Amino acid sequence: MSLSHIVLSSGRSIGLTELRMSATYGATLEGYPCQRINNMQVSSLLRQANHAFSFAPVHLVPPSREYPDQTAGAFGPVEVLPSVACIGVFGSTPIDPELDPVLHRSALIVAWFQATPDVPSGEHVDPALRNIRWEELAQDYEL
Repeated sequence: MSLSHIVLSSGRSIGLTELRMSATYGATLEGYPCQRINNMQVSSLLRQANHAFSFAPVHLVPPSREYPDQTAGAFGPVEVLPSVACIGVFGSTPIDPELDPVLHRSALIVAWFQATPDVPSGEHVDPALRNIRWEELAQDYEL
């Protein structure tokens, strides 16, 4: 059973079977959000995804970055990522049309950032998530 379903721009339906969320800057002890810190946040999210879910490929949806009108500090201008870091396990029917859909599925681990702690579902899905190129990125497996 899936937590939610998303219909990709390609028309493929994918199900979200596991979702991990955390505050983007929850572990930041000092300083301010800047490009250097944000690049480390993105790299850390990818490492977490690869470490936790080694059974399928991992894909990063590049995060949006905002530049509020604030005074630059020692590390450059202020740069802000969306406030919630997410790792989701998505599944769908097999990519290879030769595979039996009863015995095979496809999977992809997706890492992304979003503004709210809501489960992506239905019409409330970031266009970047809907534009995932499933057939190129996901991997088939046997049940």
